[in-house]
Amino acid sequence: MLLWQGDITRLKVDAIVNAANAQLLGCFHPLHRCIDNAIHSAAGVQLREECHQLMQQQGHLEPTGTAKITKAYNLPCKHVIHTVGPIIPNGIPTAFQQEQLASCYRSILQLADEKRLESVAFCCISTGEFRFPNQLAAEIAVKTVSDFFVEHPGSSIKQVVFNVFKDMDKRIYEGILKGAGN
Repeated sequence: MLLWQGDITRLKVDAIVNAANAQLLGCFHPLHRCIDNAIHSAAGVQLREECHQLMQQQGHLEPTGTAKITKAYNLPCKHVIHTVGPIIPNGIPTAFQQEQLASCYRSILQLADEKRLESVAFCCISTGEFRFPNQLAAEIAVKTVSDFFVEHPGSSIKQVVFNVFKDMDKRIYEGILKGAGN
């Protein structure tokens, strides 16, 4: 597991993770600084069209804790894996919402493994606009990823990158990863 601070849309990995809304259509606020908007803007309109087609075929909103994969179009990565994390209006997640966040990570890793991807870069799912506490979100992320590799020793995934944008998240992940032996 690696830590990298910077713009996730610049990473040349098999897949980057998008913390998406339930419509999977990108952010609906022009020039908003969320990860969803950054990824859709950098990938190009083709990404929104593919997501629209996926949602039309599905016929309902994407449930929290699940994942969908698309092409990456104008991004240097090969794929975008979209997941809908829990929204925490009061900033205090319930045990159920914590499990939903863990489910996001498991769903992404299972999908990446099914597609035989070798590298995945995670954003900080549900933090920021969705108000999941950063420390707890990072703890859930690292534990869920670690548990996945214990449970799937033959996984195709060889590299996991925890991508952070904020200095605060970098410090949090450094502490957790150091404690995890990375």
